[in-house]
Amino acid sequence: MELTLYIDKYKNTRYNFFRWRYQLDVVYKISLALCFACLTGLLAQFRFYLPGTPVPVTGQVFGIFLAGILLGTWGGVSQLMYLGIGAAGVPWFAGFNGGLLYIAGPTGGYIIGFVMAAFFIGYVVDRYIRSRSFLSTLALMLFVTFILIYIPGLIQFYLWTGASIGIWELLVMCVLPFVVADFIKAVIAAVIANGITPKRAYGREVDVDKMKSWHTP
Repeated sequence: MELTLYIDKYKNTRYNFFRWRYQLDVVYKISLALCFACLTGLLAQFRFYLPGTPVPVTGQVFGIFLAGILLGTWGGVSQLMYLGIGAAGVPWFAGFNGGLLYIAGPTGGYIIGFVMAAFFIGYVVDRYIRSRSFLSTLALMLFVTFILIYIPGLIQFYLWTGASIGIWELLVMCVLPFVVADFIKAVIAAVIANGITPKRAYGREVDVDKMKSWHTP
């Protein structure tokens, strides 16, 4: 009985947080977005290189997942801030780099993909209650990783090489070394999202009626 009370209290707390975040004024949402941009910059410094590729493994992707889950579409704004402020010269890209030249370099496409990924995650999580289960969130994370992050990264890396490498070589250098690590990040993010996101509407979710019908005996 006591355990049930604690669980109910936790569910109410997480609901109240997301409801509070959803109803915040724009100024406060911008402030939260800036905080997550800073978090992404911090996670970018946790990096290491694998043999045969100039693209490092970093913690940025995990930060993007959390930004989208916790901030909704404002998670995308946080990554737009990360991109724009970094392009302006603030050294918070991987390896304490910054500037337009870094965006134009071999890894710039991934950073552009971060913006799209965070916006998409935030939009889906805010609009669909069903997206907040573990399997749905995992599928969402894998989709944004392989489509919205990898593809812009591949395109820019290919152009950066002067279109001088083949597709297989491109995949070996820019995708295959990172699949396992990014899958693990997606699983961890899905576990966290399943635990912290409320399974009832806190905003303008479009599947409220369907969720009610599923829970009606």
